[in-house]
Amino acid sequence: MIDLITSKKRRWKDTGANFLIFITNQFLEKTIVGSIGVICLMPFYWLTPLSIPMNLLTWVLAFFAADLTYYWMHRIEHEQRILWALHSVHHSSKDYNLSISFRLSIIEGFIEWIFLIPMILIGFSPFQAIVGLILVAQFQTWIHTERIGKLGWLDKVFNTPSVHRVHHGSNKKYLDKNYGGFLIIWDHIFGTYQKEEEQVIYGLTKGINTNNPLLINVIEFKSIIKDLKKCKSWKDRFKIIFGNLSWRPVYFKEESKKIY
Repeated sequence: MIDLITSKKRRWKDTGANFLIFITNQFLEKTIVGSIGVICLMPFYWLTPLSIPMNLLTWVLAFFAADLTYYWMHRIEHEQRILWALHSVHHSSKDYNLSISFRLSIIEGFIEWIFLIPMILIGFSPFQAIVGLILVAQFQTWIHTERIGKLGWLDKVFNTPSVHRVHHGSNKKYLDKNYGGFLIIWDHIFGTYQKEEEQVIYGLTKGINTNNPLLINVIEFKSIIKDLKKCKSWKDRFKIIFGNLSWRPVYFKEESKKIY
């Protein structure tokens, strides 16, 4: 509530869209999404010869394994275009407040179980893996705020408001940084850490200019379809969908030069 009652000018339509997206996600998670994750992971649990018993120690291990899983899941979602089309929903607001934690793709949850397969194959149960990932995700609710400043050494170890503000920045030096969920040490290890320095400019590098919850969820897919229509081969179409976020055929640039 502290974040909602603030002197900073707020785009209330944007906040309203965040809550509508949240309500939709809650309905899906309580009905379809949760079941899909368990059902799809069980075959891997049955097939693996490894088994980790459930006790206090393994629950702690499962949490940190899920945290490392989250880092790579989050990073890949930023790097591959089809996954960015889902995850970009969370980054599309020009605001930064607690309601942004509700602004998550209504489709993303249907496929994120895939990233838990390695945990299952080394012996964790689907239940432990899913709960671990949920706890890592839930931890991040409070960090979507400008009301809390830098926290000293904590910003180098944990995912804090300052660290996560950087992650939401569209500033050039902030792009694709700070993927960690609970611990930010993964970013130090894998070279993606960036401390908060200059003022953060929130949102995407190219704004979406809409508060329609449905459009917010599909707008990047519209961009993909637009690029697919310009492709000259099926190979290029495949790479547009499943390739690196920044990849485009060379002739895209050549045609752009002709137009301008």
